[in-house]
Amino acid sequence: MPRKGDPAGVRVLAAADVDALISPAECIDVVEDAFRRWAMGDARDPQALVVHVGSGAFNVKVAALQVGNRSYFAAKTNGNFPGNRERRALPSIQGAIVLSDGESGTPLAVMDSIRITELRTAAATAVAVRYLARAGESNLTLIGCGAQARSHLEALREVRSLSRVALLDRNRSRAERLAEWATEKLAAPVIVLRAPDTGLPDSDIIVTCTTATQPVLLADMVRPGTFVAAVGADSPSKHEIDPALLGASKVVVDSLEQCAAVGDLHHALEAGTMRKADVHAELGHVVAGLRAGRESAGDTFVFDSTGLALQDVATAALVYERAVASGRGVQVELGPTST
Repeated sequence: MPRKGDPAGVRVLAAADVDALISPAECIDVVEDAFRRWAMGDARDPQALVVHVGSGAFNVKVAALQVGNRSYFAAKTNGNFPGNRERRALPSIQGAIVLSDGESGTPLAVMDSIRITELRTAAATAVAVRYLARAGESNLTLIGCGAQARSHLEALREVRSLSRVALLDRNRSRAERLAEWATEKLAAPVIVLRAPDTGLPDSDIIVTCTTATQPVLLADMVRPGTFVAAVGADSPSKHEIDPALLGASKVVVDSLEQCAAVGDLHHALEAGTMRKADVHAELGHVVAGLRAGRESAGDTFVFDSTGLALQDVATAALVYERAVASGRGVQVELGPTST
C-alpha cells in the first residue's frame, strides 16, 4: 500500500518537470549527502548491468537509499544507440527511472532519466571540485560541448567563481552554440578553442564529457595542480584520459569496482600505469572525511566518474517529493494497490 500522503497511482514526470522541481545547487547537495552516507555504510552498494542488443545497449542501474525517514529504490534503464541521430533522427540515449518505496515495493513515479542523469553527473563533478580542486577563481576547460557540458556549467558555477571558460569540441559549431548560451549565463569570458595541440596551460579545472574511444586529454596538456573530471567513459570501449596522466595523478573514483571495469581507470589498469591499490580514494570517503582531499596546490587530481545509481535515487527522491508537494506530473493507475 502507498504510505500516508502518497497519491494513488504512479506519478509520471517529464524532463520539464524535473527542471522545474530541482535546481543544480539542490542536486549537488543531495548527491554530496548520498556519497557521504554510502561511505559511512548507510546505503547499500549500487549495482549496474549492461545488455548489448543489436546496434546498441541497455544500461540498467539500481540503488536503494534512505532519505529522511523513508527508504527509496530506483531502477534506471537507459538505451544507448549511437546511430540513432543519423538513422532515425532520435536521441542516442533515451530512458526512464522507476522510483519505488524501499519498504513496500510500491511504485511511486516514472520519470525521464536523461535530465536526471545530466544533473546528477554534473553534481558529482561539482562535489569533487569542492574537495579536490584548488580554492579561488578558476579557469575552466570543457572538452565535449553537448548537453552534459551545459549541465556542468550550471553546476560548476555553484561551487567555483569561474574567471574564464574555454570550450573544445570536434564539432566546432556545437562548441559555438554552447559558447553563445554560456556568454549569456556567465559573467566570465567564454572562448572556443580550435585545437588542443598547444596544451591547456591556463586551466585549473578540466572536464571531459565526450563519447571518445581514444584519449582526448594527454598528460602533457595538463599543468601540475589541475583538477580533471573524466565524465564520458561509462563502458569499456570509451576512453578519454591518457593512462599516463592517471598514473602521474592522484586518482579519485566514484566507485572503485565500477571504474576498474568501465571507466578511464580500466584503461590505466590495462596499460599498466596504475594498480587498483594506487587509487587515492573513492569520492564518498573524501566527502565523509575518511580520506584526505587536496593537501597541496601542486597535486594533480583526476576524478573518474562513471555514474552511480546512488546519484539517481538521491535525485529522483527529491524530485518525487517536490512533485507530490506541488501536484506536478500526471497520476496513472498501473494496477491494484493491494492483493
